[in-house]
Amino acid sequence: MNSVNHLKKLANSKMPFGKYKGRYLIDIPEYYYVWFRQKGFPKGKLGLQMQEIYEIKINGLEELLKNLRV
Repeated sequence: MNSVNHLKKLANSKMPFGKYKGRYLIDIPEYYYVWFRQKGFPKGKLGLQMQEIYEIKINGLEELLKNLRV
């Protein structure tokens, strides 16, 4: 998968559980990702996506993904 397709998929990924269930990962507040960063991200694909979103948010690049939504 090329990087553009990867970012499009990430931009359209939603949280499957918890308080933010059904929301786009990029729309979840940064503090939520900071908490997971301290406690440990889930294993698997979701955890990797959450780590990527964390990096995007701390670097102020949210609009990059929001502009890629379908």
